[in-house]
Amino acid sequence: MKNDLLFDFTIDKTTKTVFITREFDAELSLVWDAFTKPEILDQWVAPKPWISRTKFMDFKVGGRRFYAMVSPEGQERWAIQKYTSISPKTNFKMFNAFADKDENPELPGSEWDYHFSEQNGKTKVNITIYNESIARMEKMIEMGFTEGFKASMNNLENLLASLSQK
Repeated sequence: MKNDLLFDFTIDKTTKTVFITREFDAELSLVWDAFTKPEILDQWVAPKPWISRTKFMDFKVGGRRFYAMVSPEGQERWAIQKYTSISPKTNFKMFNAFADKDENPELPGSEWDYHFSEQNGKTKVNITIYNESIARMEKMIEMGFTEGFKASMNNLENLLASLSQK
């Protein structure tokens, strides 16, 4: 059953954009919560053995999430996200930038656009990530974004399966 779920990951350097489509065998409200509630988000978003630690998250237009990806050795890689648009259970957009531990953003950043839809008990998430510069995009890729994001999506699939059984 797991193998028939759609997962498409495309990097277009000419437009500085990453396109991701991922299908989950879970209802829309659960998938939405996994992307918008810090207590669920922190359980899956970091590729193992890293963990995610949200310092604060205010999921509303103009609100922010400040979090770190933490290595097994305790190295922290901070980022800040600002929510620019929210249509509940359908779409949200945010601006994302790396940051230091004091919330000072490292610009340029990237614009993330998430679209959620459900059909036949499966939820599809389309994510478009537009990078403000090719240098930032290349830095993201060098830091292992592709492998890390794919691992995170698999973490989410496993978490959703366990949450769906409750």
